[in-house]
Amino acid sequence: MKQYALGIDYGTNSCRSLLIDLENGAEVGSSVFNYPSGEMGVLLDPKNPHVARQNPQDYLDGMVAITRGALEQAAEKIPGFDPAQVVGIGMDTTGSTPIPVNSDGTPLGLLPEFKNNLNAMVWLWKDHTGYAEAAEITALAQEMRPNIIAKCGGIYSSEWFWSKILRLRRTDPAVFEAAYSFVEHCDWLPAVLAGDTNPHTLKRSICAAGHKAMFSAEWGGLPDQEFLGKLDPALADLRDRLYDEAHTSDVKAGTLCVEWAAKLGLPEGIAISVGAFDAHMGAVGAGIKEGTLVKILGTSTCDLMITPADQPLADIPGVCGIVNGSVLPGYYGIEAGQSAVGDLFLWLVKNLVPESYGSSIGDKFNAMEKAMSAQKPGASGLLALDWNNGNRTVLVDVRLTGLLLGQTLHTEAHEIYRAYIEATAFGALTIIKRVEEYGVEIREIINTGGLSIKNATLMQCYADIIGKPMKVSQSEQTCALGAAIFGAAAAGIADIGTLQAKVTATREKVYFPIPENQAVYAELYALYHTLHDAFGTAQWQGNLAHVMKKLLEIRSRQG
Repeated sequence: MKQYALGIDYGTNSCRSLLIDLENGAEVGSSVFNYPSGEMGVLLDPKNPHVARQNPQDYLDGMVAITRGALEQAAEKIPGFDPAQVVGIGMDTTGSTPIPVNSDGTPLGLLPEFKNNLNAMVWLWKDHTGYAEAAEITALAQEMRPNIIAKCGGIYSSEWFWSKILRLRRTDPAVFEAAYSFVEHCDWLPAVLAGDTNPHTLKRSICAAGHKAMFSAEWGGLPDQEFLGKLDPALADLRDRLYDEAHTSDVKAGTLCVEWAAKLGLPEGIAISVGAFDAHMGAVGAGIKEGTLVKILGTSTCDLMITPADQPLADIPGVCGIVNGSVLPGYYGIEAGQSAVGDLFLWLVKNLVPESYGSSIGDKFNAMEKAMSAQKPGASGLLALDWNNGNRTVLVDVRLTGLLLGQTLHTEAHEIYRAYIEATAFGALTIIKRVEEYGVEIREIINTGGLSIKNATLMQCYADIIGKPMKVSQSEQTCALGAAIFGAAAAGIADIGTLQAKVTATREKVYFPIPENQAVYAELYALYHTLHDAFGTAQWQGNLAHVMKKLLEIRSRQG
């Protein structure tokens, strides 16, 4: 009998399902649900641009819609398909996306008394309101617990667990007091399906705990009460209502309960794997292995690498954590990334691209790519910093902002688009240089996400700037595919490596660096790096007078 696994991927604006054949990776059913709340699923505060929250009800409604949608497609495609052939369910989400919950594990945002309170809702990964708290955590950790903060890249982020909780404590004590505990999005959903949302008994993800909450077995789990108490005594009290264990995603979180089996149209008892963050499961769905960097190209980017846990690995400043088991069991997972990529391009199109490029967003993107594809590197004379949503790696500073340099009265929108693409590639190269500096070898890059499939010019720019072959995952939904792999592993079907070999692949097209383009981009990267350090570090000393003139010189050669 055929066996299938269901992967559920919760993104920033929507959630999607993927039902795969475990013998060959065939994708037999998929469905998407756009979150109806807020602006494209995100609850905003017009008074504070750092606020980004979500409605937990959207997650529940989405789960039903996308699961039933995938099953209906499979039934149409496959004669005799039976939902009983689904053996495992895996889930990934954004993160750190903590949810304040009561003692039953019910999100406060679902309770009538909090339905209009943004602070009681889910705190989405890109909520940056806790930037001051993040700086405070960093300073105290460097003073009291330097070994802990070193595993987080040396700087704690406002996108992470403790920053958000401390921010809530200080800005809305009533909601904080009403919250018995806090549960990551990727931990709450498997618990919901398993019918046990008790904060003390639901299984927590080592991916979320290690990368965002400073959890490690090396120092006894979460940061100790003395450290947390120095931040706020309420955090020390909270620690006992959180967790002492965290698990890799090949572990079973539970089995599908009767209530949710009926809602989803599946039989009860199906294995549910421990959740994880989207990029980490996406790396597995893309076929991550030693020497491979998997780049998830989406609204933001996440870069994932692995190295054997039985070999020494130095702490790497500026990365988003080094966690044993966060990607694959038995390997350290190394996470880095950029806070705005697709979001940066979308902002440009929505706000600055004129109607002469088209009437719709899609038309404008297509027209700009066609126009810029004929340009040589450096021909526009433009250079940008990709920090419109702060810098995630290696500076870890959400209070950095974007920069576009070299504009003239002749600058056109597609040239700006290309400059932003190049800026994100320069940022990606900066991350790679940092990781390689600390002994992690990167031989190839596998890309996944819509941008890697839709924009060939972007991919060639990345290959030319980074200087390594750029492959593209066969699946357009590697996050959901990775989740399905873990669902099958939790069901005991096979180990992760065996499943990856059967169901993952890359596309035939590989983007190789073009030597003459590499030479020009090396000049541009030197200028980018100057701007990066000048605007991003307090230690930089120098002079920027040459930058504009050098851009003009390159433009005159390439124009």
